[in-house]
Amino acid sequence: MDAQRTITVAVVDDHPLFRRGIISLLETLDHVEVAGDAATVDEALDLVDARRPDVVLMDLDLGTGSGIDATRSITRRHPEIAVLVLTMLGDDHSLFAAMRAGARGYLLKVASPREVERAIHAVADGEVLFGADVAARAVAVLGGTAPESASRPFPELTERETEVLELVARGLDNGSIARTLVLTSKTVRNYVYGILTKLGAPDRSALIVMARDAGFGASTTTS
Repeated sequence: MDAQRTITVAVVDDHPLFRRGIISLLETLDHVEVAGDAATVDEALDLVDARRPDVVLMDLDLGTGSGIDATRSITRRHPEIAVLVLTMLGDDHSLFAAMRAGARGYLLKVASPREVERAIHAVADGEVLFGADVAARAVAVLGGTAPESASRPFPELTERETEVLELVARGLDNGSIARTLVLTSKTVRNYVYGILTKLGAPDRSALIVMARDAGFGASTTTS
């Protein structure tokens, strides 16, 4: 690694507070320069076309847009740019889709600042890096030992609802989920109500059982 090289990083996330927090973190890192930020797929593509950053930190849930689509477009238009996914989605479907779209790295938003810094340098240097929570599954995919057709449980849920369900399955209450996803408690409550309705779960306890049976919350039980 060239210790003197400055790595330019663009931040793509639809949540202003989280985006601001990541930018604040990046501004404290040596040899890292923020190239701009974007909240939507279109904004991300315009930013990347204009600034040509070395690395794009990409959320997968961009409101009405998809970070997978943005990643695919960026890697096709600018294969020299490394996309590092930073998301709450730890399910196989999201991981595999990001890899197929060309992402060079995949971290969950629970990653430490040190992990984020290390991942930025790694993908900028052409390496492939995955967070500890997803590394084993990623290696299985790269080695051809994971099922290619791994399906996403509860496809009727949106990406944001899937994020909320993952945290519900880990046993977090609405306040903790709100802080993690930078949402209000009322918004989380509405998401949980929508998930209960869509999945036909009678209450939160039943929803947790249902989610864990489908593989959600696994990182809590294995770490």
